[in-house]
Amino acid sequence: MSSSSKRLAIARLWHEGNSFSPVPTTAESFRAVEWHSGEAAAAFHRGNATEGGATVAFLDGHPDWQGVFLRCAGASPAGPLPAGLHESIRAEIVAGLKDGGPWDGVYLSLHGALVADGVDSPDRELIEAVRAAIGDTPLAVTFDLHANVDPAIAPLVDVAAGYKTHPHVDMDATATQALGLLDRMVAGDIRPVCAVTKTGQILPSINMRTAAGPMAEIEAVARELEARHGLLDATAYGGFTYGDVPYAGGSAMVCVDGDRTLAQAAADELAAAIKQRRDDFFMTLPGPAEGIARALAAPPGLVAVIDGADNPFSGGIADTPAMFRAVVDTAPTVPTVFAFFHDPAVAVEAHRLGEGGYFQDALGGRLTADYGAPVPVSAKVERLTDGQFVNRGPMQTHMAIDLGRTAVLAMDAIHIIVTEHGWAANDPAYFDLHGIDLDATRLLCVKAKNHFRAAFADRCAAIIDIDAPGPACLDFTQLPFRRAPRHAF
Repeated sequence: MSSSSKRLAIARLWHEGNSFSPVPTTAESFRAVEWHSGEAAAAFHRGNATEGGATVAFLDGHPDWQGVFLRCAGASPAGPLPAGLHESIRAEIVAGLKDGGPWDGVYLSLHGALVADGVDSPDRELIEAVRAAIGDTPLAVTFDLHANVDPAIAPLVDVAAGYKTHPHVDMDATATQALGLLDRMVAGDIRPVCAVTKTGQILPSINMRTAAGPMAEIEAVARELEARHGLLDATAYGGFTYGDVPYAGGSAMVCVDGDRTLAQAAADELAAAIKQRRDDFFMTLPGPAEGIARALAAPPGLVAVIDGADNPFSGGIADTPAMFRAVVDTAPTVPTVFAFFHDPAVAVEAHRLGEGGYFQDALGGRLTADYGAPVPVSAKVERLTDGQFVNRGPMQTHMAIDLGRTAVLAMDAIHIIVTEHGWAANDPAYFDLHGIDLDATRLLCVKAKNHFRAAFADRCAAIIDIDAPGPACLDFTQLPFRRAPRHAF
């Protein structure tokens, strides 16, 4: 590496916190998904369609930059980080910046909806600590479309960009954009500044798909603003519905070359476009029994019933029983797959029983009875796996996934997937792992939400969203918000 190379520090803390989940996010939660630094972080992300993958590709294509991966941590959405965990990750990142410097640029890959016990604004506090450690060194940050953006972040960062698609198939494109702007800033071509405007509204995430509907209209406004004013970036953030924080809800963040007044005016205009469409985000959905009945009456082909209230990528626990109870009560005679229950004890027991053994116990409602009682099950252990697969995409393409030990339990026409680790069933490779032939499946009941559609919208004859009791339920006004502004929900 040339002594004249520019040095880029990369760190990542990607987590979406559901304040109403009974499952805390622990250090083990990160180790089960992403807990790397140095060359291990680069190897983990190389070739995948994530921010990390884009960073590796940027470094490969820019030999004038030398990249150093500091702590990179990511976990499946769940409850708040317990006291001390956020502080320890932050301290490790800051220590790496101080010990490894000087730097020509720093890139932080964040989700933007982090929630931590005893911390007012964990994403902001991390950025503050990074800024204090690096001084005036150019800082680029990327966020998820569902970030609950704290406006105090704006003056702390130089470059900011967020996902423009939901499902999030532009994670890599977002990082590529931010790193390109950072490169231009270091070269002296631009002097980026950022502004944030909050909408004061908490919105339901289920109706934030960017292919159609209110979010598609808002994205069109953002692109028009970029073209009209020559903005470096304009991102509309829907916010994460289930993060109970003082700055919860939608927002607009704009990055401009040198003109902070323009940045604020553009952010205000984009936020107004979100506020104008508030009512369009709300919708009604059938319950589990009605949703399954509609699915069975749908045209021939694979039909998916989606339980967004227990979607793991919304902080669901993959343990609520309402949809499964409706499946059992319906007793379908067509090939049916239920994906999935996150139940380590059942997964371990199935492996003890072995393929061909019989499982007699209950599923769902084992973690908490708040969303319904467990459902008795007598099923054959049909298949066991080690839980290892690689996403086929188009979301998080080529990312390696570890579900821990998994099992497929067969009960008449119903096949039930149980996993040791919780990760949403959003990729075809998930079903390949479990020997599920989706072409021969009629009814697919999935604990998922919009990300499922990235790979399956074209494959399904119909997709039916339902609402049921769960930590990511549609009617979020029933949740015990304490810190979010009351007018927002």
